[in-house]
Amino acid sequence: MQIKSRYYDVADPFDAMELCYAKGWTDGFPVVPPTEERIVAMLAAAGLEPDAQVAFIENRQVSVTAEKIAINAVLAGCKPEYMPVVVAAVEALGDPLYGYHGPATSTGGSAVLMIVNGPIARELDINCGNNLFGPGWRANATIGRAARLVMRNTMGTLPGTLDQSSLGHPGKYSYCIAENEAESPWPPLHVDRGYRREQNTVTIMAALGVHQISNGLSSTPEGLLTTLCAHMRISAGTMRQPQYALIFAGEHMVTIARSGWTRDDIKRYCFENSKISVAELKRSNIQDGAVIAADERTMVPLVESPDDFLVIMAGGRAGVQSAFIPGWGGKAGSQSVTKEIRRP
Repeated sequence: MQIKSRYYDVADPFDAMELCYAKGWTDGFPVVPPTEERIVAMLAAAGLEPDAQVAFIENRQVSVTAEKIAINAVLAGCKPEYMPVVVAAVEALGDPLYGYHGPATSTGGSAVLMIVNGPIARELDINCGNNLFGPGWRANATIGRAARLVMRNTMGTLPGTLDQSSLGHPGKYSYCIAENEAESPWPPLHVDRGYRREQNTVTIMAALGVHQISNGLSSTPEGLLTTLCAHMRISAGTMRQPQYALIFAGEHMVTIARSGWTRDDIKRYCFENSKISVAELKRSNIQDGAVIAADERTMVPLVESPDDFLVIMAGGRAGVQSAFIPGWGGKAGSQSVTKEIRRP
């Protein structure tokens, strides 16, 4: 297996790390030096030749090869067995439905949310429980980080140049979770999106930050979702986003599971109850113009259809917290994409 990238001679691993800093190849955190042995191990784990094209980023006219992905997976600290997940995520980044250029360059500051489904999530110990979006799991931290480093080092998505994000958020370091399929009362997310349960997939979404909600009073899905919808109406943003991820955790998971509500029930309820009047949008300076009488009765939905909610169960068993994550780009913005994770 012939590696084509340029070689650098350094005295020791610390000098290698400093070289990566000097070249701008890191996200600010220390990295693992990408030796030939480590790169080859990554490629072997995915069953790919170095020059195999995984994605083509149209607006950037950049071909992303397996070798470049492998280098960045090493830099991120991935184990070789993580490589197929990273490859699938990069493949999804190149999908026209995702529309890489918009979320990558916008001042809006989205990150790449990754949701892993299938047996591989358990095999690799990708966290779907406590501290879901926090630190503590190598797989979550390094898989998400690898995709981001590919964006930085291969696609040129550097802060202040291509990436014009005004604020950004911590998900730009890593934003990777798994669904709690074992305890969910519904079929897994990837089954809902047309895959078989035994298949392994990663779903990516251009996503803003996590908005946590709390409700320790309600014992019904309606009560919990009323709180969720109220928060989403307030935090809807200036253009209303194309999709939202809804994450149910802890005691909320138990309440919904006991109720018998389906994923579609939740989507329909949230679609109807997250609508907001044009009058309120104008009063909040989200929409321009003077308020007229008809504005009080004209309701605007949060998303185009109920299916624009991605509903999953994940997070710790204890607590009365759940979350929603807005997508990016208004109604015509980036769409979530699901790709199969292929292993040799």
